[in-house]
Amino acid sequence: MIELIWTGSYGSTSVDQICERAGVKKGSFYHFFESKTDLALAGIEHSWLEHRKELDQTFSAVVPPLERILHCFRNFRQEQEELLKKHGRVLGCPVHTLGAEISTVDDRLRNKLQEILGQFILYYESAIRDAHAQGIIKAPDAPALARIVFAYSEGLLLHARMWNDLSYLDEFENGAMIILGAHKTATKTPKK
Repeated sequence: MIELIWTGSYGSTSVDQICERAGVKKGSFYHFFESKTDLALAGIEHSWLEHRKELDQTFSAVVPPLERILHCFRNFRQEQEELLKKHGRVLGCPVHTLGAEISTVDDRLRNKLQEILGQFILYYESAIRDAHAQGIIKAPDAPALARIVFAYSEGLLLHARMWNDLSYLDEFENGAMIILGAHKTATKTPKK
């Protein structure tokens, strides 16, 4: 379901399409889920738990703090390149894609997405706190700076999706280092 929503939209994804993709009958769907929203909530939660395993490695305390953020950006870029090859489109962030569509019409989904985004930002916050503690950057308000870096990265992902152009992601690293006031700028990720 998450892939159907990500490559299309929540509104255009029907229970019939979900069942066809999953290879199950519609009756089976309604045996386990009362609605498309219930399945979406379960799918989002499952996807987030899987993604957190990757984030836990990327943001491991053994990795230098700013490298954690840069590795995260590199992973975003790699994922978008793979999606472009698979689907012929840059898909951007699945959480923001869904959130932009349903935020005014489905409180349950919006609340779940906000919860996930809040947890994601904590990864940036911990890296920024560690960089500040090590004297690499000045960040007395790590939560605010984490939200800014996160908004910047998500904005680039949105632009890449809207224009179907990965070059919008070329500024991930340098832009983040500028925002963070890092002592050195990052090397641009080469285009592939």
